[in-house]
Amino acid sequence: MNDSIIMSSSDSQHEPQLPPEGEFRIVSVNVSERTGTRKHPVETARLIPGQGIEGDAHAGVLENRQVSLLAIEEIEKASAQLAALGKEGICALAGAPERLAPGDFAENITTEGIALHLLPLGTRLQIGEVVLEVSKIGKECHAACEIRRLVGDCVMPRKGIFARVIRGGEVHRDDRCHYRF
Repeated sequence: MNDSIIMSSSDSQHEPQLPPEGEFRIVSVNVSERTGTRKHPVETARLIPGQGIEGDAHAGVLENRQVSLLAIEEIEKASAQLAALGKEGICALAGAPERLAPGDFAENITTEGIALHLLPLGTRLQIGEVVLEVSKIGKECHAACEIRRLVGDCVMPRKGIFARVIRGGEVHRDDRCHYRF
């Protein structure tokens, strides 16, 4: 797995950059029957070109948001922040989970070992036989977002990405994954 990040010498703020290609891992594949809700893990999902994940509420809805991806590292950071707020007695939101899990931010694919939000548009992601193309970085979080309502924040607008399905097929948690831009 390639988890190196390159620091740009030309950027005065030293904005991190990813190498032009590398590997990553799938932690979870997630679906939901309704939009605006947390997704639940599945062992296998079928991705359809031009649509998204078969049986998922977002399939075929928006051309540039067919499949959503979020890194487990971002979920763990948000979970730690939630736990810290709870310890301070600040987070008293009814129904808020003790710990956030894959699918809680309504992402279809939870990854590990890649800073997804740093990938440029057009990056190709190969997951087993499936090929995705990064089509959108972040999103606007709508008022009905279940996790935002429960936790008070949603990382998808800042750290999540969306992709369109270029070549379909089945995705499994243990598939070999590679990106290239």
